[in-house]
Amino acid sequence: MFRLVRDRTPWPRPAGPCFSQGAPVPAVPRSSTLPALALRRARSFAVPLAGFLLLTALTFLGLLAITFFIGRVVPIDPVLAVVGDRATQEQYEAARQAMGLDRALVVQFVDYVWQVMQGDLGRSVSTNRPVVEDLARVFPATLEMATIGIAIGVALGVPMGVWAAARQGSWVDQVIRVLALLGYSVPAFWLGLVGLAIFYAGLGWVAGPGRIDIFYDGIVPPVTGLLLVDSLIAGDTGIFMNALSHIALPAAILGFFSLAYIARMTRSFMLDQLSQEYVVTARVKGLPEWRVIWIHAFGPIRVPLITVIGLSYAGLLEGSVMIETVFSWPGIGNYLTVALLNADMNAVLGATLVIGAVFIFINRISDVLYRVLDPRSR
Repeated sequence: MFRLVRDRTPWPRPAGPCFSQGAPVPAVPRSSTLPALALRRARSFAVPLAGFLLLTALTFLGLLAITFFIGRVVPIDPVLAVVGDRATQEQYEAARQAMGLDRALVVQFVDYVWQVMQGDLGRSVSTNRPVVEDLARVFPATLEMATIGIAIGVALGVPMGVWAAARQGSWVDQVIRVLALLGYSVPAFWLGLVGLAIFYAGLGWVAGPGRIDIFYDGIVPPVTGLLLVDSLIAGDTGIFMNALSHIALPAAILGFFSLAYIARMTRSFMLDQLSQEYVVTARVKGLPEWRVIWIHAFGPIRVPLITVIGLSYAGLLEGSVMIETVFSWPGIGNYLTVALLNADMNAVLGATLVIGAVFIFINRISDVLYRVLDPRSR
C-alpha cells in the first residue's frame, strides 16, 4: 500500500522587496479606490444612457422629417383650407406668406423643427384652437381604450398561446389558431358594427357610441384625462359604471385583435422552446408538466414576448381609427379622420407626430425591459 506524504517544503519565492521573507505587502489606500470605482460605475451608466438618448433623438428627428415632407407633397393646399375657395389671389398670397410657405423647403423644415421643440404644433383650422391643446384633450381617450384592450389581449392571448403550444395538434390548438386567424382577417369596422348591432341594439348589454352619456358630460373634473380614473378620483360610481359600459365593447374588440397577434406569437415561441433538449431533460426527471411549461419553457420567451406586446400596444394606439370612427369615440384617431376630411394639415401632422412619438417611446421602453430581463444583451 502506498501512503501519500504531504510535502511541506516551502515554494521558492522570487527576490524583491515585496516577496522577501517577512516583508509587509503595501496596502492600497481605500480612499483612492473609491473615486475610481464610482467613476467607472458612472461611466458604465452614462455611456449607454447617452447612446439611448442620442438614438431616440435621431429617430424623432427622422420622424419629424417624414411627417413634414409628407405634409408638403400631399395634394392638399393648406392655404385654401384657411382662406377658402372664394378668396382672391391677393388674399391667397398674403395667407401663404403669413404661413411661411413662400420660403425654401429647407428653411420651412428648420422652422418646423424649432416650433415643435418649443411645443408649438400650429393652430387647427377645424377647432380654431392650438393643436397641442386638442391633442391633450383627445389622446387620453385613445390611451384609455388601448390600455384596456392590450390588458385583455395579454391576459387572454398569452395563456391561449401557451395552451395551444402545449396541446399541439389537438382541438384546443385548432380552435385557438382559428381565433387568431379571425383576428387577422376580420375588418375592424365590420366587427364594430356587428358588435353594436348585437350587444347594444339587440341585447342591451353595453352602452352605445360615445365615451359617456350626454347627461354625465362635464360633471367629472378632468384630472388625468382618463375618464374611468377621474370618476374614481371624484368618487362618482354612477359615472364610472356609465363610462365602463361605453368603453367595454370597443376595448374588447381591440383586445380581440391584440389577442390574435399575441396568442399566435406566444404559440410560435413556445413550440420552439418545447422542442429544446433542456425541456426533454426536465420531463425525464419527472417534473410536473405545469412546471416544465411555465417555468422552464415560458421563462426564456418572456424577453421576445415583451417586444411583441409593446408592438401590439403601439399598434392599438395608432390603428384605432376605424374603431373610434364606428363608436364615435373622441380619441386621436377620430380627430385625425376629421382633420383629413377638413384638409387641416396642422392637426394631421400634429396627430401623426404624437402617434409616431408614442411608437418610438414604447419601442425604447421595450428595449430597456429587454436588457433588464436578459443579462446577455447588456
